[in-house]
This record gives sequence, structure tokens and C-alpha cells, in this order.
Amino acid sequence: MLDPKQQVIGYKFAWQKTGESGDLAREAEQHQLLSFVAEHVGDTRLGLLFLDAHSTVLSAAALQMLPPASTVLSLNRTDLVDEDHLALAAGLRRRGFGLSLRDADLAWLESDETVVPLITHVELGADHPELTPISKLARSRKIPLSVVVNRFPGWREFDACALMGLNGIFGDICRTPRLPNPAEKPSPQAVLILQLMQLVQDNADIRHLEKILNQDGSISEKLLHHMNSARFGLDGRIESMRQAVAMLGYKPLFRWLSLLLAITSKSGFSPALLQAAIIRGRFIELLGQGLLHRSEADNLFVVGTFSLLDQLLGIPVDQVFSQVVLPEPVALALRSREGVYGPFLALAEACEQDDGGAEALASTLSMDAQRVNQAHFAAMVWAQNIKL
Repeated sequence: MLDPKQQVIGYKFAWQKTGESGDLAREAEQHQLLSFVAEHVGDTRLGLLFLDAHSTVLSAAALQMLPPASTVLSLNRTDLVDEDHLALAAGLRRRGFGLSLRDADLAWLESDETVVPLITHVELGADHPELTPISKLARSRKIPLSVVVNRFPGWREFDACALMGLNGIFGDICRTPRLPNPAEKPSPQAVLILQLMQLVQDNADIRHLEKILNQDGSISEKLLHHMNSARFGLDGRIESMRQAVAMLGYKPLFRWLSLLLAITSKSGFSPALLQAAIIRGRFIELLGQGLLHRSEADNLFVVGTFSLLDQLLGIPVDQVFSQVVLPEPVALALRSREGVYGPFLALAEACEQDDGGAEALASTLSMDAQRVNQAHFAAMVWAQNIKL
């Protein structure tokens, strides 16, 4: 879920589509999803958590484990017709839960005096004919009401809604790229980072790395800030580039540089796409733990983040490959989804889609749904805490 500045402010969780259908199957899936999210979210801060719901979910025990202030149950009007369900919804609102409607219209919002006061969000399509008047109505209400675009089909629709100040949900931002600019060239800072990455790949002398790092004050400042952050828990402060590189190590430095490279684009940079790249990298890194050697698992993170680098930089990925020679298994995974890393990247991409065939790809890696889902959720939590 994005705000108008493309900052990630939440997520909408759903299972991939299966062959099962019908009300009973959907209700069972919703209860199962609620339980899974409740089990894993804990006190993590992922922003707003939108969950498709049904009237039977309003009394689910799993709601006791979810953070009310950040949980929004997405319902239809028919779920709030029965007096008992209405009472349950009112109780959830008193506890701080959000309630969203998927099928609201202007006339109903203006006339209903029973359900509307309980609603915190209204979900509308980007092409909804009443999007503008409902947005105006929401802004004029005494009780806050947020309009959420429930699925952006592309960036053109996002830009139009952003001008209206609306938040919304991107179904699969990774597969909805902005068109790259053929004339775009890597920025001088990006070229420097690529040079550093190549030196790291070549195991260059630490003094040479220090010399290149000191050529750009912002890069060296970011590295010192990274090393002196609380996560490292060092007794004293790191003051020089040589100390920073020695303490961090070459493989973690390459990984850090790959993230830094992703934010160097001067045109069309998307914080949300960067978040997606970090999630993808961490996701497949976690999937590889226990299956691959640790050094190979480190490479998985680079595979995941680099798989979106052309979109992040706005340049063809071959231009990146011309600047830094990646290990052949990494390049093979990025180009054709083959080799030792390819199946992990293919699985991550499948998990980002409504019906991406993730189950079959997970089976080829001898993984069950529980392991894949846990790794995906953990990657989201991890990415939320990354500061560059």
C-alpha cells in the first residue's frame, strides 16, 4: 500500500488463488489467513495491514493477537446487515480496529446512518466513476474516512490518484515497471558504486577500496553511519573507511553497495520499488538458508535486489553488467532464471502474483507453503527496518 509519494505505508495480505471456490472455502481461507498473520506479526511495524474478511471473521479469536491500530478488515455491506454482526463490528471499532468497505457508493455513503459511522476506509477501483465525489465526501466528513484505491493497474493510474492525494494498493509493483529512458545513463555516483563493487568482487587491496570510497563524501558518510548504527553494537566508533571495510567484510560490503546503488537514480526513483527489491533479496536469502552454503546465500540477496535494478535505475540491466562483472551463477539467474539461484528468484516472483504457480515452484525446491510464507513475511519485516 502506497501513499502519493510512493512510500510504503502498509500491505494487503491474501492467499494465492487455488482451485477451490464457494463461500465456505473463502471463509475458511480468511480464517486461516487471519491466524497466520496474527501468529507472525507480533509487535512488528508493517504499517496498515489490510485483510479480506467476512462476517464470520468478526468474532475470530485470532483478532485478539492482532494490533488493532494497524489492522483493517475489508468487508462488503452484506457482512454488516445482521444486527449481531453490526454489534461485533462496533465492538472492534471501539477497540481501535479499522473497517473497510469494498462495495460502497456515493448515495449509500450519504444516506446510511448505521454502518457508515463505523467505517474507516472505502476501497474503490482507480476507474470507479464516483472516485472523485466520494473522495470529496470523505474529506468533508467529521469522522475521518480514507479512500483507498484497491488496485492500481499501472503507474499512469497511480499518478492520477496521487494528484488527488489518495493512498492505494499496487497488486504487483515488481511487474508494473515505469518505462525506462533509453537515453538515461548511470549517474556519476552509480558509476563509482559499480567500480567499488567490481573491486570487491576482485578482492582488491583494502587501501585501494579506501581511496575510492573517500572520493565521494556521501558514500563514505553513509558507510560510517551504517557501521556506527546500533545494530552492530560496537564498543567504539568507526572513524575511517579502512576500519569500516575491515569490520564489515567484503561480502557484506558488496551487499550494502548493491542497496546503495538502487537509490542512486536521478529520475523516477520509487521508494516502493526499492522496498520491493529489498524484500525480494531478503526473501530468497532466507529461502536458501539450510539449502545452500552461507556464501551462496549471501549471493541470493544480490540476485533478488539486482533483479529489479534496471527498473530502479531506469536503465537496461546490460548497462549495469557492462560496469561490474557478477559471478556467473548470479548473472545466469538474472538473465534466464537458471542455475543454482534461478529457481529461488523464480519462486519469489511467483509469490508476488495472484496466481503465480508458487506451489509448484516451491515443490521443486522441496519447500512447503509454511516455510515459504514465513520467509516472505519475515523479509517484509526485515525490509521495513532497513535505513540507507
